[in-house]
Formats: sequence, structure tokens, C-alpha cells
Amino acid sequence: MFESLFAAPRRILALVAVACAAILGFALYLQHVVGLEPCPMCIVQRYAVILVFILALLGAVLPRRGGWIATSLLGLLAAGFGAFVAARQSWLQWYPPEIVSCGRDFYGMIETFPLKRAVPMIFRGSGDCTKIDWTFLGGSIANWSFVAFVGFALVFLLVLVRQLRRG
Repeated sequence: MFESLFAAPRRILALVAVACAAILGFALYLQHVVGLEPCPMCIVQRYAVILVFILALLGAVLPRRGGWIATSLLGLLAAGFGAFVAARQSWLQWYPPEIVSCGRDFYGMIETFPLKRAVPMIFRGSGDCTKIDWTFLGGSIANWSFVAFVGFALVFLLVLVRQLRRG
């Protein structure tokens, strides 16, 4: 079954892109509907998901083996980076430091910094990286993010290996 699935890299990369879109949609739901403020590490993970999404989507539309190899290699690196950040945040949640320094709140940034410096800070997030606001089956958002990134990395790796063996 898996052999035939990875024989068609366009389909599997399209599925990765759909999964990334679902994850981003859920993150926006948690932020704007549930009211959870993303922390700076959450924002970095979002950027990593966006990068994985773009690379998977690009790989899904490319018709040639070389494109699949390139997008899978870059996707593997992006997913690895996202997994690293999610693992670091999980570590901070399990073993919180005595002094938490993940960022300032929105109003504190506007009052302290000129608008030119405050606007980029807004996109860094303002929540506490060690705080666990939401869980599912005992795992925090960072834990599930790590699982997703590892899954994406494995898919990219399998597509990459499959394409390299075809050569």
C-alpha cells in the first residue's frame, strides 16, 4: 500500500499541503475563536508550517523528478527545523525556567518602542512559551506540532528516497 502511495509523489505532497492548511486553519481558530495568544515559538512554528505547505504544494504541481527531489529535500529541512522548535518548546513546558522570557505584551511593545520596531514584534507573538493552554489526548500544542513535523519529515524523506532510487 505505501509503495503505491509513494510511487505518486504528487498525491502525497498534495496531502501534506492539505494537512498544513488544516493545521494553519486550526491554529488561527485557536487564536481568534478560542482566544489563545501564540507565543514567539508558536509563531516560528507557524512560519515553518507555511514553508512546508509552500514546498509540498510546489512539489505537488511540479511534473518532474528533479522538482520532487528538490522540494522534498527542502521540505525535509523545513520540517526538521519546525520539529526542533516544537521539541524545544515542549522541553520548556516540561521543565520551565524560573524566569520566563518569551516576549512582551502588545501594549507594552507599543508604549516602549517606536511603531517601526513594534510592528515586527507583534508578529513574534506575546504568549508565554512555557504555558500549556490547550491539550488533546494529554499532549500540548507544541507536542502535537512536533508529531506533525516529524510526520512531514518522514513523508518528505520517503518521497526523496523513492525518487533517488528511481534514478
